[in-house]
Formats: sequence, C-alpha cells, structure tokens
Amino acid sequence: MKTLGESISKSLWFVFTLCMVIGYAQQNSMDNKSTLTISYPLSSTVWETNEPAKLQWKTQNIDSSKSIRFFLLRNKTVVQELGRFKNSGDAQGIQLAKNVGSGDNYQVMGIELFPDNKDQIAKYATSFFSIRNKEADLRKEQFEQARNNSIAANVQGRKSRKEPIPNPPLPKEFEGRRISYVKNLTFDTERLKVKVWDHQEEDGDIVSIYLNGNLVLSKHLLTNSQQEFDIELDSEKPNDFLLYAHNLGEVSPNTVSVEITSDKKSEKMTLNSYLRSCEAVLISVKK
Repeated sequence: MKTLGESISKSLWFVFTLCMVIGYAQQNSMDNKSTLTISYPLSSTVWETNEPAKLQWKTQNIDSSKSIRFFLLRNKTVVQELGRFKNSGDAQGIQLAKNVGSGDNYQVMGIELFPDNKDQIAKYATSFFSIRNKEADLRKEQFEQARNNSIAANVQGRKSRKEPIPNPPLPKEFEGRRISYVKNLTFDTERLKVKVWDHQEEDGDIVSIYLNGNLVLSKHLLTNSQQEFDIELDSEKPNDFLLYAHNLGEVSPNTVSVEITSDKKSEKMTLNSYLRSCEAVLISVKK
C-alpha cells in the first residue's frame, strides 16, 4: 500500500509540475505578444484633404527600430497607403491623395512590419471618422450644375422653337481628371446589364464607375471574378459611362474588362484609367 501511495503522489506531483510549466509558457507567450493600438484619428476626427494629417499610436513588444505600415480605408476598402513609419508612436505631415472624396466612412488600419513572430502580427483598425475634400465637392457641384444648366437651356430652346433637343456638350473633365471617350455604343433598350473584372492578373486595382456623373459602382476591388450590376440609360441623349481609378494597382494603368449587354446584343471592351485621366464610352438608345 505504501508503494502504491508513493506512486500516486509522484504522479500527482508530475501532473502539477507539468501544468505549472504549460501555464507559465502560455503566460510568457501572452506577455511577449506584440500589440498595436491607434489613438488618433478618433471617431470625432475630421480630416481636410488640403491639410497634412497625423497619426498617433501605441505598441507593446514592438521595438522602436521596427516600422508600422498604415492604410486609409473607405467602406473597408483600401484607398491610399498613408506610409511606413518607425515605431515612434507619432507621424506628422501626411498628405492625403487629391482623389480622396468627402465621406464619413473612413478608417485607418495599421500593421506591424517584419514581426518577430509571424503567427502574432499586430494590426489595428480605427473607428469610422470623416474626411472632407472641398475642392472635389466644388468640382462635382460645378459639373452637375453645368450639365443641368445645359440640359435646361436645350429643353427651353426646343419649347420655344419646337425643334428636337440637341445633345448637351460632353464634359471634358470629371473631378479634375481629363475624360477620353474611346467608343460609341448603341442599344435598343434603356436597361442594360454590366459585368466588370480585372483585365489580366489581379493586382489590386480599385475602381468606381459613373453613369452620367452618377455613381453606379463604388470603390470596387477588381478580381478575375465578374462583378455584375444593372444600369438604366437616358433615351433622350448619349450616356457617358466612365471608369474612375482610385489607385493604379501593382501595374499601371488601372485596366478593366467590361461587358455591356441587352437581351439582343453584347459589347465587350477594355477601359484604362490613370490618376489624372479617365476613359469613358458613350451609350445611346435607338429603338
């Protein structure tokens, strides 16, 4: 009986010691885990695109010689890399891209670069905050006002002369970017289906598509899978279908494969856009 009791005591002592060792290892692992917290911008922050932005953050178990990479997100989609900064906890004088539009759905995401433990990479995303781009808002307002004035003047002229409404002049710029019209299309219906996808290899292209200045696809990350959506044309005039690039991906320019279809017809094309110019096509309805 004594021998059996000694064996049980030794087994219990071994189990207790093993649990202590495992617990210590786990606690030590937690203590050494790298963490990142971004303390600015806050949910109440409003950045102006014409003013330098700043970042503030805190880390744990990340050496000051290491770097943190920061991105600007809108609707959880990357719209700009803000930079790579040494882990000093503060970065000043960050210039926002001129094509960053006004909105209340922006976030900053930070990621630890070259972590000591690749299974424990520190990353953090802020709450949503706001950005205002006064120049872009003004350009868009002027664009829409000029278009509305042109249409109104043509309608009034037709009423007084009883003549067909001539097409309004095509816009030459959109949000400060030059527009190049590369194709004229004709369909027999106002309602069309559109498919878009990355023209070649996926390289991180982010695009928006506008129809007559109105957003129909917002900040879409292009992949080899087709993204489908519907559009409705104005049968009284040519409709401008415009590709707007938010970045250039890994390979310039931002290139999109587009297929526009009706029940009877299909048109395929490739559109290219840079950060200073946009390609567009004109689509008319003839029944």
